[in-house]
Amino acid sequence: MTRIKTFFGITAWLAAIMLLASACSDDMDINKVYAFDLVCMPVQKKIVQGEVAEIRAQIVKEGSFQDTKFYIRYFQVDGKGQLQLDNGIILLPNDLYLLEKETFRMYYTSHSTDQQVIDVYIEDSHGQVVQKAFSWQNDKGEEELPTETE
Repeated sequence: MTRIKTFFGITAWLAAIMLLASACSDDMDINKVYAFDLVCMPVQKKIVQGEVAEIRAQIVKEGSFQDTKFYIRYFQVDGKGQLQLDNGIILLPNDLYLLEKETFRMYYTSHSTDQQVIDVYIEDSHGQVVQKAFSWQNDKGEEELPTETE
C-alpha cells in the first residue's frame, strides 16, 4: 500500500513539475507598439492674413511603452502660412521634428488671403502615422447685413 501511495505521490509531483515547466516560456509577449490618435480641440474656421490660429492637441495612446517617441511634420496643401510649436520651434514643411510632450499647442500664422489647408502628421518611433487636416477660409471682415424687403 505504501508503494502505491509513493508511486502516485511521485507521479503527481512529476506532473506538477511538467506543468510548471511547460507554463514557463522564453517567448515573453511584450507589446511595444500601441495604436494612438491625435485629438484636437475645435479650431476656428476663418482667418485673415497675419492672424494666428491656435491648435490644441494631445496624443491619446491605447497603451504605453516607455521608449516610444513621437515626431511631427506638416504639409501646406493650399495657401501660405507658418506652423509653430508651443516651444517656439517653427516647423518647415515636410521636415520631421521630435515632439517633447504628448499634450502641446501649435500656432498657425496666415500669410495669404486664400483658403489655407495644412496636413499635420504625427509619427511614432515604430512607424505608425496619424494624419489630421486643418483648413481656414479667408475672413474678409465682411458681415452679412440683413436685407430689407418691401
